[in-house]
Amino acid sequence: MTTPGTFASDIAAIRKRAREHLEQGALTPNYGGDVEKAISLLNDAVATEIVCVLRYRFHAVAASGLASDSVKAEFTEHAGDEEQHLLWLAERINQLGGKPQMNPAGVSARSATEYVEGSNLVDMIRENLIAERIAIETYRDLIRYFADKDPTTRSLLEKILAQEEDHANDMHDLLVSHEGRPMLNH
Repeated sequence: MTTPGTFASDIAAIRKRAREHLEQGALTPNYGGDVEKAISLLNDAVATEIVCVLRYRFHAVAASGLASDSVKAEFTEHAGDEEQHLLWLAERINQLGGKPQMNPAGVSARSATEYVEGSNLVDMIRENLIAERIAIETYRDLIRYFADKDPTTRSLLEKILAQEEDHANDMHDLLVSHEGRPMLNH
């Protein structure tokens, strides 16, 4: 008998369970969440990242104007980060025994963000800031959902969230720079 607050595992039982259901890979019986729901939510996040990659890539190509070179570089960097997020999420889906949904059919319907091209450089920056703000709120909700049910997924989402917050800050700074007025209240 263990006292409250102490850690005790039945190692023999864990060893026995580890030999069962090998086809499930990393997914073990003590997974705390609903696997199918987790895969579905992560596939929605994959769709969001696909849309973000495409929007940033388009903006990097289409941005024009005197100050566009530095903005194009920022768009290109963010597109690469979003693609990395997409790959991390796809790998996590695979670890959970699911299939990443990357087929273009249905991506925009599952994405939290929208693909908006914008008509000029400031519009492009604004649309990316809006998309980052949507992603931030969505990832925070997902982190709360996974909480202790799936600490691996939660940790991954926290890593992505930190980058999305950095992207939003970058887009905010670019917007302030290109509109010539501060936007944050101090």
